[in-house]
Amino acid sequence: MGTKRKWITSLLAATAALSLAACSSGGNNAASGNSASSGGGSPDASSSTPAATTTASASASPQASASGDGDQPAWQADTSPITFDWYINFSWFNSKWGDDAVAKYVTKKTGVSLNFVVPAGNEAEKLNTMMASGSLPDFITLDANDVAVRKMINGKLVLPLNELADQYDAYFYKATDPAKVGWFTQPDGNIYGYPDASSSPADYEKYGSNFASNQTFEVRKDMYEALGKPDMSTPEGFLNALKLAKEKFPDVDGQPLIPLGLHEFTDNGNYSLEGYLQNFLAIPQQKDGKLYDGRQDPEYLKWLKTLRKANEMGLLSKDIFIDKRPQMEEKMAQGRYFAMLYQRSDFTTQNLSLYQQDPNKVYIAIDGPANGNHDKPTLDGPGISGWTVTLISKNVKDKKRAISFLSYLISEEGEKDMFLGEKGVTYDTIDGKDQFLPEVVDLLNKDRTAFDQKYGASYKYWMLMDTNMNLQWAPPSVEPAKQLEDWTKGKTISMSEFKGIDPPPETKEGIAKSKNDRLWGKTLPKLLLAKSDEEFDNIFNKYLADRSDQDAIDAYRQGAYEANIKKLEALNK
Repeated sequence: MGTKRKWITSLLAATAALSLAACSSGGNNAASGNSASSGGGSPDASSSTPAATTTASASASPQASASGDGDQPAWQADTSPITFDWYINFSWFNSKWGDDAVAKYVTKKTGVSLNFVVPAGNEAEKLNTMMASGSLPDFITLDANDVAVRKMINGKLVLPLNELADQYDAYFYKATDPAKVGWFTQPDGNIYGYPDASSSPADYEKYGSNFASNQTFEVRKDMYEALGKPDMSTPEGFLNALKLAKEKFPDVDGQPLIPLGLHEFTDNGNYSLEGYLQNFLAIPQQKDGKLYDGRQDPEYLKWLKTLRKANEMGLLSKDIFIDKRPQMEEKMAQGRYFAMLYQRSDFTTQNLSLYQQDPNKVYIAIDGPANGNHDKPTLDGPGISGWTVTLISKNVKDKKRAISFLSYLISEEGEKDMFLGEKGVTYDTIDGKDQFLPEVVDLLNKDRTAFDQKYGASYKYWMLMDTNMNLQWAPPSVEPAKQLEDWTKGKTISMSEFKGIDPPPETKEGIAKSKNDRLWGKTLPKLLLAKSDEEFDNIFNKYLADRSDQDAIDAYRQGAYEANIKKLEALNK
């Protein structure tokens, strides 16, 4: 057993005693505003920065055989054809494997083909049905904070990755990041899921100044400038800008203007109006080491009342209460929103289309709602929990091929193959740097959909992407994405300590929290539709009074938060 593997094993044992792992979260943590779990876009923290320091060798020969000590990847020992079923717990994911250059190259190289399984409707219902029937596909990818992660682990529906690695592919320990392995280790000493888009404390020290958040407040450039670039950081300025926009631009190509766009309302609330808004207002998640309920913060309530006033003034379209992502994307592509508090990566394609039609119609990031002191926003950046985790089902058709393929994807070789593709086909060494061929990057910047269909590189298959390692190959950001990305730099912080602190769903506290989340989901739209501030206060106070076992929930979350602090300290040593 090599030194690094011994070190990881020791770390596994140490972290197991600290607390529940990050991937055992009990659902949405609205206060955290986790961009990664906010409705479908990847937490794209990439930017044009110095090359990342690489961690695993990509120089192994495909003809070499796998060795027991992990010096060579096990996937090289068997590249015969095999197809894995891979469940993606996001109904918006519509990619197919096999038609693009990257998929063809990876299959040719490893022998592995993928059949993606995606829910047609409600993700939770689909996943719960599969778990109840015990018919989980070979691989499962879902939000790192999804309650189903804990259910699968407790139900022994997924396999420990470390045990698979011990038996079949010790290269796993060379390919993985010890900090991420430690963070995701469960109390039983095993790791069941590995993250994408994860950034450890060490990553923040190395790349933090260039990290970008997905959380942005956007306006349509031409409309905003026509209004004289109004200050929208105060309640008064915000309302006035929405009012002026509706008056000056009552319709867009014959359809009514929507003054303000938000993420969709769900059973548990609305991301835009919870973590996003609280982060723009720089509301802390803890004070003096004690978790703080941002929903009861005076600044937050002031801004929710501002939105209530906006509705009273006829500035909140009924569409925003009922539209789902497909309807919102259609309206974004039409430029029908004046302003949005929305995840920037979720409308990249639509914004690029607007930009190509007319650069002045594009959505740009500006200073949005702020607290009374005008403190800089504290936006949620990439954290060690990442966005999603990928697990291997107990029903997997070939354990050795599965763990060796996962190890390959996590390794530098796999990351490079998935990001850049095949040398001479999608990339080459140009000016001493491995980078996309000119025609490839040109298509990437002009038509992301066509790029995905033809090449399939640059995060099309994001399930195990290492956004820090890939910095060394990523092309510089270009407009219109660059402006949105750059605006968030310097305002982005790690919120890792607040992730995965909710009680397990099967516990008394977890059941109560689920009930309270649904109560908030019903309360939030009522607050915005209230006819007066007095009615708003009555609705909010009733929500507080009707919550179940909140003290017990708070006590659990506080303990888990403190354990996270200790775990992060241990990982940073």
